[in-house]
Amino acid sequence: MSNKTVAATDLSSSANTSVLVPMSIIAGLFFIFGFVTWLNGALIPFLQTICDLTAFQAMLVASAFYAAYTVMAMPMAYIIERTGYKNGMAIGLFIVAVGALIFIPAAYGRHFIVFLLAQFVVGSGLTILQTASNPYVVKLGPPESAAVRISIMGLLNKGAGVVAPIVFSVLVLSGITGASEAELAALPEAARDTKLHELAAQLVSPYVGMAVVLAVLGVAMMFAPIPDIEDEVLEGQESGEARLSGVFKFPNLVLGALALFFYVGVEVIAGDAIGLLGKQAGLGSSVSSMLTSYTMIFMVIGYLAGVAVIPRFITQQTALMGSAILGIIFTVCVMTGSLQSTVMSATTLSLFGMPEIPNAIYFVAMLGFANAMCWPAIWPLSLQGLGKYTSKGAALLIMGIAGGAILPPIYGHFADTGDGQLAYAVSIPAYLFILYYALKGHKLTRWR
Repeated sequence: MSNKTVAATDLSSSANTSVLVPMSIIAGLFFIFGFVTWLNGALIPFLQTICDLTAFQAMLVASAFYAAYTVMAMPMAYIIERTGYKNGMAIGLFIVAVGALIFIPAAYGRHFIVFLLAQFVVGSGLTILQTASNPYVVKLGPPESAAVRISIMGLLNKGAGVVAPIVFSVLVLSGITGASEAELAALPEAARDTKLHELAAQLVSPYVGMAVVLAVLGVAMMFAPIPDIEDEVLEGQESGEARLSGVFKFPNLVLGALALFFYVGVEVIAGDAIGLLGKQAGLGSSVSSMLTSYTMIFMVIGYLAGVAVIPRFITQQTALMGSAILGIIFTVCVMTGSLQSTVMSATTLSLFGMPEIPNAIYFVAMLGFANAMCWPAIWPLSLQGLGKYTSKGAALLIMGIAGGAILPPIYGHFADTGDGQLAYAVSIPAYLFILYYALKGHKLTRWR
């Protein structure tokens, strides 16, 4: 560890380090997380077109990305232990830059497997960034207000999610004509293949630019004034290195990781699969690729609400309970809503100049509001009482992000074999488990 290492519980009062500086830098990282992560919402329907994918195959784009969190969480945790938080974050940025460069051969060859490799590498880089930054934010102040600090970070994360699909549409889809599903289907095979190659090549310049920016940020991070943190040894815990096996004795952590598994799964379905439902409803490619922004707008509203009411009016566990209940209600509304009527967006979002969308898709976007408080609430509830096991516990929670790799393809399977609208039923069991965790799971201190 660096000689700038300070105790996690003392970080907020350190005489040598201003909290504002590390918080500002971490906030910038959360924006990067959001931008890179929610590009997937625009990328999935785009790759479905250029690679001729089914809904199931298209959702593997999300699977490759989120699978990295499970496979690489523990290796990245060990890297952080060896290098310290600051250098670990720099390494993470460099890895994401490498993943962005892999998009270049993937685009030129329209090789779906190479796209999946690129997604896995990008996800691996974000794994080390997430493993370092989330417990850092939790430890920057009182535990009862941790959800507020994470919500502030989330505002930047989801704000980037609003921007990313729009930037993708401007940089990749602008100036492209004759690329709708109907227009492509009407072309002769050779002309269609040429048009798809033209579309794929549009990815190259944006991802080269992204790689350069990330590499520069990685160098800057190596010199950033961020102190490393150490996990506090609580009363009754022996000093020394915390073993990975020790984290499984904390039910609130293990169940919290499962809650994150289900939360990330439904979040990805709401954010990334919304474009597929848009295509089912007959919306154009440009509109479908931007639909993730609608979900992110509602998530930003949810985060703002969380900052306003937690813990002043409600506790973070109450917020989590409300999120789960709203998730169930909105999911039922997605399944039963109209794919033709646009009355809901016409009376709300269209007032701000946004394109109208069918009611069922509007409720998918509203799942963003329901999901907003899940991540900020689950993290502090899961890490409470871990002491020296906090960093290992954080790695276990990061592994829970695997829900984004598993649940979306399940949705894609049911969308292919049945109806993409009714397939949202896969979210209901996930919200029920999150509700259980909010009501009881986070309170468990020992296994029976």
